Amino acid sequence: MRLTSFSDFGLRTLLMLGSGEHDTWSSAELANKLNVSRDHLIKVVQRLAVGGYVQTTRGAGGGVKLNRRPAEIRLGEVLEWLDGNSPLTECFRDDGGQCLLAGFCALRSKLDRARKMFYTELNTWTLADCINPALEEFAALSLQSL
Repeated sequence: MRLTSFSDFGLRTLLMLGSGEHDTWSSAELANKLNVSRDHLIKVVQRLAVGGYVQTTRGAGGGVKLNRRPAEIRLGEVLEWLDGNSPLTECFRDDGGQCLLAGFCALRSKLDRARKMFYTELNTWTLADCINPALEEFAALSLQSL
């Protein structure tokens, strides 16, 4: 499986939010720190907020912060939430797609099983399992020193 950039940015955002003393980040700070488009990051943060993973506050002094402890955020769960609208292949689309093999293909069930196993395996770990001293050090670095 390949992660979409949307999911990749979502996981990286959660890692930054869970790594250290910097409790609340502005979208501009996060985008700069992660070297991603602020507009794209805002969409990711909005999706994470709807899922209850982050809390956002508008205005001066606002920003985004974790809404759960890192130990409560299962990697498979958040990844499935972020990628929930992205079908693995055409035959997984809501409308069934346009695959001519759909009526007699035995591949779809195997792909579906592998996808479920992927999320199940990732659910054995939490965000806390991915936070280490090097990541905390990176999160603490000022943007000027990058």
